[in-house]
Amino acid sequence: MRLIGENGEQLGIVPLIKAMQIASDAGLDLVEVSPTSVPPVCRIMDYGKYKYEQTKKERKSRLGQRAGMLKEVRIRPRVQSHDLETKIKTAKRLLEEGDKVKITVTFRGREISHPELGIKALQQVAEGLKDIAGIDGSPALEGRFIHMVLAPLPGVRRSKGAKVKEEIISAQT
Repeated sequence: MRLIGENGEQLGIVPLIKAMQIASDAGLDLVEVSPTSVPPVCRIMDYGKYKYEQTKKERKSRLGQRAGMLKEVRIRPRVQSHDLETKIKTAKRLLEEGDKVKITVTFRGREISHPELGIKALQQVAEGLKDIAGIDGSPALEGRFIHMVLAPLPGVRRSKGAKVKEEIISAQT
């Protein structure tokens, strides 16, 4: 097998027993890197340290990624304008954090006989958030609920640090 040393230097083609002896003398592991090549390629390394560094790299790469979670805001079909403004503010905050928002209109009793009221409420929410969110699909009626999913537009997401800086600047003026 072709043997690669711990610092990346080529040690040449050696028998398996000699490669294992060299690895054990160095106190390291013999790891097969390319089993399909002729001859197979093995490397002398600390395998535990290698695995640790790989998981560390994966964690670091995942740290930058954030899966947009789906948060839900519930309203009623006959919601008052001030209450609707409060729900829009909540949805706006969630969208700025990078999450998708599911707006759900809940019907009780005979309210279900007027689904146009629920659709009108959803349209008002969409109108209030049109500058920072786009609609993912049209409103869907499922049983006693009508729901619509809003996704943040690209470039809308604000970090918490930017929000703090804005507050400091506004306090200084």
